Amino acid sequence: MSAYCDIAPGHPVHAHYHAREYGFPQRAERELFERLLLEINQAGLSWETILRKREGFRRAYHGFDVDAVAAYGEADIARLLGDAGIIRNRLKVLAAIHNAAVIRGLRDSHGGFAQWLDAHHPRPKADWVKLFKKTFRFTGGEITGEFLMSLGYLPGAHRDDCPVMADIRAAAPPWLGGAGG
Repeated sequence: MSAYCDIAPGHPVHAHYHAREYGFPQRAERELFERLLLEINQAGLSWETILRKREGFRRAYHGFDVDAVAAYGEADIARLLGDAGIIRNRLKVLAAIHNAAVIRGLRDSHGGFAQWLDAHHPRPKADWVKLFKKTFRFTGGEITGEFLMSLGYLPGAHRDDCPVMADIRAAAPPWLGGAGG
């Protein structure tokens, strides 16, 4: 997403995400689930739309609490589909609930979502996409690639000449052989 390094600095919506989140490793389950949910909801829309609705997603999905979302039923689905603060797409809502249940199951099989990612790292993007399609819902190539780049499991979030790259290198993302890699 090298063009992002051109438009994001100084932008009222993109600047913070570009300089402090995009490409930086994360380990907390809520943060990983949030990023997956946001990437899924971005499909067909602009990232700016998603960032503008981020707080709405946080409220609607109980602060990205995996256990709470995995337990959602029909009343919650109806609530989400009526919430103008998020993307009201039934397939994306159902994917969030399903994926929360999958992540909860990863605690038993791997110790958690971060450990599951670590257990499969490194691998080429195409293999990640196959794994995500087999494991999660609504995770095609673009969503999976952006999710993994956003967390430092794949390179490419920033151009090499982007000033943020110094901070990325210091954070030692998995693609550079850092934590979890």
